[in-house]
Amino acid sequence: MRYDFDTIIDRKGTDTIKLGCLKDLFGREDLIPLWIADMDFETPDFIREALENRLKHPIYGYSLSPESYWQSIIDWQQYMHGWDISREWLTFIPGIVKGIGLTMLHFTGKGDSVIIQPPVYHPFRLVTERNGRVVVNNQLIWDGSRYHMDFDNLESILKRRRCPLLILSNPHNPGGCMWDRETLVTLAQICHKYNVTVISDEIHADMPLFGKRHIPFTTVSQEARQVGIVFGAPSKTFNMAGLVSSYAIIPNPVLRKSFYDFLGANELNNATFMATVATRAAYTQGKEWHRQMLHYIQDNIDYVVEQMPRLIPGIKVSRPDASFLLWLDCRELKNEGITDIPKFFIGAGLALNDGATFGPGGEGFMRLNIGYPRAILEKALDQLYTHYRKVIS
Repeated sequence: MRYDFDTIIDRKGTDTIKLGCLKDLFGREDLIPLWIADMDFETPDFIREALENRLKHPIYGYSLSPESYWQSIIDWQQYMHGWDISREWLTFIPGIVKGIGLTMLHFTGKGDSVIIQPPVYHPFRLVTERNGRVVVNNQLIWDGSRYHMDFDNLESILKRRRCPLLILSNPHNPGGCMWDRETLVTLAQICHKYNVTVISDEIHADMPLFGKRHIPFTTVSQEARQVGIVFGAPSKTFNMAGLVSSYAIIPNPVLRKSFYDFLGANELNNATFMATVATRAAYTQGKEWHRQMLHYIQDNIDYVVEQMPRLIPGIKVSRPDASFLLWLDCRELKNEGITDIPKFFIGAGLALNDGATFGPGGEGFMRLNIGYPRAILEKALDQLYTHYRKVIS
């Protein structure tokens, strides 16, 4: 079966954040919304059909998470990453950012320090600050095409202060780089040495591109297994973020019991039947849709990477290892008098994420969502080029 990723779908009237927050965040409603990280492809038909079949039953009462749900996660992890996980390692969590907040509440106290590695997904910082914890930045190093961890600085931080928690973006958002085994091994060694629990957000793990392969954090070493908590979900991969279908994987039995008992005591580990039905459908029927979607995403990335130097040489685009988010280095635009880069994109009728929101090192970058029908991307680049010529003329 050939799936359709070219049809443009009108999302007005669905209370989508992508459209509903344009006025408040960007000052205009008439923008192409290339920002928040959900795709504008149809959620796959087999997921919709599974939900529709369940919804035909006239009672939506309390429900269990069936064994077939857990088995679908186990089988998918083996299929995608060659990762053999046990049923007892798994639990439902009510969203990955919520899961990060819950680990923070359980494993840290008010005023404790939490390490993040900016520029990074900004809720890492927000959930830390809003829970009364102290954000400690271990800024990543940009080499012109990808990020690297600064282990010297990380160890320097941990020698000077107690940091019970480090939040890892794996693959990294923004930039889309997949951390290699050596990097993850070194990170695990340092965190194990200083008794730091690592929360590995792996929500983009199932979208590897251009022959890359994701490595789950807790698989790289015994140290990683001891300190690591992995969060995953089908939501980005199958475009079903609104269903809230996340889960945790914890191999360490001591760490697992501590956190899972906390979740259970507060009934935070109970999935809705919508989440279990959709997840099971995605993971049992989604292999071919997943393959075609990744191929379409790769073609969209190639299109932007090839067109941007011709249209606006001052914007540098790197191919990500994973996901549908491009990291645009726009710093050279300042040489052409374009000093307010977010305003420049808004002037072109486009809503992108300002790199500065991702923290130190993100200034001068913009994050572009290319999970769209090609015609939308073509229109966006045409608007960008037209506005650029007008600005520099």
